[in-house]
Amino acid sequence: MEQLLMQINQLANKSKKEGLSSAEKERQVELRQMYLTLFRGSLDDILLNTTVYDSTGADVTPVALKNKQTKPTIQVIKMEQWEDEIK
Repeated sequence: MEQLLMQINQLANKSKKEGLSSAEKERQVELRQMYLTLFRGSLDDILLNTTVYDSTGADVTPVALKNKQTKPTIQVIKMEQWEDEIK
């Protein structure tokens, strides 16, 4: 993920300083989409492993979240799938 962010930042800096070619703009959009997909996936993983307790120690996890936690999920997108593309 660090390498992905480095490339996004490099393109952002270049865009500010001298502008980007159309190919670089497309690459920038592609890299940003990869980042957002990975970020959302990791956030989903965190939420699916979260339990909410009140001050008395009772489980008050929302029903919708409990339902998602009991359903089997498949992690479709992993960072490893894009490592070759990022380099």
